[in-house]
Amino acid sequence: MVLNDKPLFSVARWTPAWRLPEFNTLIAILLASGMVFAFAKIADEMVEGETRGFDESILLALRQPGDPSRPIGPWWLEAAMIDITSLGGWTVLTLVTIATLTYLVISGRRGSAGLVVASIFGGTLLSVTLKIGFARPRPELVDHLVHVSSASFPSGHAMLSAVTYLTLGVMLARTESRRLVRGFIFGVAAFLTLVIGLSRIYLGVHYPTDVLAGWCLGACWALICWMGARWLRPKGDAPEQG
Repeated sequence: MVLNDKPLFSVARWTPAWRLPEFNTLIAILLASGMVFAFAKIADEMVEGETRGFDESILLALRQPGDPSRPIGPWWLEAAMIDITSLGGWTVLTLVTIATLTYLVISGRRGSAGLVVASIFGGTLLSVTLKIGFARPRPELVDHLVHVSSASFPSGHAMLSAVTYLTLGVMLARTESRRLVRGFIFGVAAFLTLVIGLSRIYLGVHYPTDVLAGWCLGACWALICWMGARWLRPKGDAPEQG
């Protein structure tokens, strides 16, 4: 039935639950809570010494039998891991952050730039505080293939690479409306976080549980920053879709 050429009754468009902002926020909260719980569980087991067998078996499996100074694999794999691990160091993370901040500022997204600064600074402060608090010594079972000086738990490279690359990925993806491009940005950020953490274990400077704990907290922090960005919606940013 129509009235003045307009339908008298209309059917409301149904929106799938997974496309609702509230649903995405709920999933993010559940994931962040799970990561905090995982970190607390790893930390508790580590303090009680119950992760020692797991940690040492992984470290030894990555070294030549009978020679803890030589990693498994061809010579170029060790060289590649040293190059990869530098992607999670202070110098590279600082340069990547500055480059991204510059892009956000000159493209008029100063609100997102401010969130990036707050997120990465907060994540760095948390990482340093936890290292001092737990004060876990570095692995002594195998030789270190790169220089290290700070405490071991949680892995600063794993945590800060997750904080930096995932947070930057979130902010850059929010400026892009195409899902394929956003997925690519997230994929690159997650891949870099993964391989940097694995390189720390391969090089013998971290226990596997150090890296797992760093991933959990770093990803959790990035999720919190994503929720903050959705809630604040910095002025000038492109609207986030999906």
